[in-house]
Amino acid sequence: MRILFIHPNYRSGGAEIAGTWPPAWVAYLSGHLRGAGFDDIHFIDAMTDNVPDDELGRRIAALKPDVVGVTAITPSIYRAEDVLKLAQENAPDAVRVLGGVHATFMYKQVLSEAPWVDVIVRGEGEEICTNLMEAIRDGRWPADRARIQGLAFRDGDEIVATPAASTVKDLDAINPDWSILEWSKYIYIPLGTRVAIPNLARGCPFTCSFCSQWKFWRDYRVRDPRKVVDEIEDLVVNHGVGFFILADEEPTINRKKFIQFCEELIARDLPRRVKWGINTRVTDIYRDRELLKFYRKAGLVHVSLGTEAAAQMKLDVFNKETKVEENKTAIRLLREADILVEAQFIVGLDNETPETLEETYRMAWDWQPDLANWSMYTPWPFTPLFQELKDQVQVFDFSKYNFVTPIMKPAAMERGELLDGVMNNYRRFYMKKALFHYPWRGTGFRRRYLLGCLYAFLKAGVGRTFYDLGKAGYWGPQTKNSVDFHFDETRQIAEAQMADWEASADKAARAAERREAVKAQMKERATDRTEGFRMPNGAQVKACGGGTEQMEDV
Repeated sequence: MRILFIHPNYRSGGAEIAGTWPPAWVAYLSGHLRGAGFDDIHFIDAMTDNVPDDELGRRIAALKPDVVGVTAITPSIYRAEDVLKLAQENAPDAVRVLGGVHATFMYKQVLSEAPWVDVIVRGEGEEICTNLMEAIRDGRWPADRARIQGLAFRDGDEIVATPAASTVKDLDAINPDWSILEWSKYIYIPLGTRVAIPNLARGCPFTCSFCSQWKFWRDYRVRDPRKVVDEIEDLVVNHGVGFFILADEEPTINRKKFIQFCEELIARDLPRRVKWGINTRVTDIYRDRELLKFYRKAGLVHVSLGTEAAAQMKLDVFNKETKVEENKTAIRLLREADILVEAQFIVGLDNETPETLEETYRMAWDWQPDLANWSMYTPWPFTPLFQELKDQVQVFDFSKYNFVTPIMKPAAMERGELLDGVMNNYRRFYMKKALFHYPWRGTGFRRRYLLGCLYAFLKAGVGRTFYDLGKAGYWGPQTKNSVDFHFDETRQIAEAQMADWEASADKAARAAERREAVKAQMKERATDRTEGFRMPNGAQVKACGGGTEQMEDV
């Protein structure tokens, strides 16, 4: 059976300005499928190769696949649907499969707007996809589709979702097939070297209201650090990788496993051949302040911190569980350990103003991270914060949900003014860094890395790809009132998806009411039990310390 995976051709001018990123999803899926006996697997990276639709259609027809599989995050969902439409036209007998975080939670929306999608894989893909492929190979498709957990599909006019599958409990049983990628294509511009995105763990125990990762991966699981380093060593030795970024939301959560990972890298002398970066939380930097130089010895050179917002009010809205003053100290600790630090700010909520944008710039300059990013708040339609803000959401063109397009319109600003304010922050921050910091400070490696980052920014700026400025028609403050983000206003939430949201919201509200009712009932019963009760000696029952009041719930 021939399986064809395709990475859709979608670009936004965001993260891709730093290089061409290898689609790790296809390596993990292909590795698991090969372990189950599937060996006729092909891959087309339409994004990296910038493959136009007509050529992609011809390549699909030439391969004659039995299955065409695509994944998508929210902004690439329409391009993924387009790929499967091409598959319908050029390989009509192939089963068309879609996976990824957007389709997992928005399957009713996807199957409503793209009925040519045969089946959606909901959730962590390796085991579900293997079960699906086995059913297709053995001739049990579509008869057995309702028996496979973790799928969604159309059955006539009805949209059906089978029960959710369990998460992958034994992550060490997954052996990614990195050889399916053409590694010469994947270059990290700041260092001019090949880049990979392996993972140490999956999931996140935190529940930031703007994030979907904790919902998608569900439970937090850590791989054996030695097996992860085996994988990295293979990437370095056999594929020429010189830089990697751990895909984990926060790889430092399990401190013991992260230390073991670093120790294993050092024991194999890998830091001499490969450098790496992570995303993590400010609180973990505080916790590990005595270990930061050890992490640097293990090859960690770049940490991206989710500082998120200058105003504490925004941090509280995001449920970040951090304080503004902690951010500055964490950045200083990383710099002292010779680790480059990148501060991430989220802007563009309803309460954004020119003054709050200016505040984030002043804080960024005061904190002195090596790099700073201002990302537009993007209301993922399957996150708790979206449910709170959805009455304010006016744009349902998901192709613009990409961290660089202002989906939300602040009450006190137009979208063009918001974009201009963000660009003004970038211009001032990086101009001062380029003139007074990058060429003169730090070790040779630090200077080379930062100048490489500056080159990536300048390259994207000259090409007008940064933040999709060319397409939006932004050329500076003089154009802020004429910017056109080209929102497709015909895009709306499907009725089936809206009904599902409303049902889920009602269910959540009823559950909250039940919890409060039970809590109140338990308090009432406790009061009834204690009133009039005396110890055997006749003494009245008192709280710890002899008081008559119990501590209030907090």
